[in-house]
Amino acid sequence: MRRLSVVMLPGGLLLLAALVFLRPGAMPASMHPYVRAYPYVVAGAGVLLGCLFNRSRVVFAIVAVALADRALLPFAASGTMAASIGRIIFDAVSILLPLNLAAFAMLGERGILTAQGLARLVAILAQCLAVGVLLPGLPGVPAWLEHRFVHADLAAWTPVPQPALLAFGLAILVQGIRVILHRTAIEGGFLWALGASFVALHASRAGWLPTNYFATAGLALVVAVFETSYRMAYHDDLTGLPGRRALNEALMKLGNRYAVAMVDIDRFKQFNDRYGHDVGDQVLRMVASKLEGVSGGGKAFRFGGEEFAVVFPGQSAEDAIPRLESLRKAVQASCFVLRGPDRPRKKPDTPRSRGVPQRAVVVTVSIGVAERSERNAKPDQVIKAADKALYRAKDAGRNQVNV
Repeated sequence: MRRLSVVMLPGGLLLLAALVFLRPGAMPASMHPYVRAYPYVVAGAGVLLGCLFNRSRVVFAIVAVALADRALLPFAASGTMAASIGRIIFDAVSILLPLNLAAFAMLGERGILTAQGLARLVAILAQCLAVGVLLPGLPGVPAWLEHRFVHADLAAWTPVPQPALLAFGLAILVQGIRVILHRTAIEGGFLWALGASFVALHASRAGWLPTNYFATAGLALVVAVFETSYRMAYHDDLTGLPGRRALNEALMKLGNRYAVAMVDIDRFKQFNDRYGHDVGDQVLRMVASKLEGVSGGGKAFRFGGEEFAVVFPGQSAEDAIPRLESLRKAVQASCFVLRGPDRPRKKPDTPRSRGVPQRAVVVTVSIGVAERSERNAKPDQVIKAADKALYRAKDAGRNQVNV
């Protein structure tokens, strides 16, 4: 369900809303000025946010979508899409747009006013020149653009030529795999930008305005930038837990009754120095996974370094102690089997026993918990009290819960 939500949200909802509300006659006349401004607002916001947050891929993708819309708009508005020049431009845009979106999705962030960024901009402008000037004058181009891989009756449902259908199919397949593997908002935004662009190419046949659906493709990317920026600000990439800023905001929303636990990995610095930072990162992820499963309505956060916080809304410290004891035991029961220096990274088909004992490492945590009271009325005071309880747990021998 989590992977499905990554694929469907929010881009899928945006496209569904566009299909429902941007159809002719679906909105009252009073909303038409806003609908006309919609593409310009999306394009401006996309370029601005892409520049501010160093998302050059999004900027170039929105430029490509906007140029595709501008190239098709005169023919869509005049109804001459079926004419020779209009059809050549439509076919070429239908093929190039998904390939461009897929390429920008896979390319790394290299800035805009850099050598790589300018090279990408030149590539986009070169395609515009080819579509608008060169292709219509070349003999044999219409036949190539309209090449049939299957019988025409099988593709009669779409005005998009078969080479473009192949380009869209490959782009959506590759991007769908990337969404499942990476599970990031930007990857999902590119997937739904492809979907909205495909709808836009069919809009004229239904009597709809393609610009609105090209704008929705851009909006999917803009929302992805917002979502990515939010996650960077509020979530920890290593552990997947909400970060310090999210903790501060959560504490401000609590009532007069809550408990906060501070969790620290015992001797983590020594562990990191001895086994390396890669193993240390695995330990942090393991502890975070246990914290995510804490019972009693607790919410876990990455506080910083090897320290975590768990908030229990509506509970006292006494209520939270059994939950924290279960958490402490769950962490202690999890251990790592360290990879030996001669162990292959890929598991062989017929593993051979070398008779060398495996080294298991036990990880423990110390926990301090405090609740809101008249003495500790503010969230930062409760955290300080929980931190003091944490150090008492460490002084008492570690691997325990203290109040």
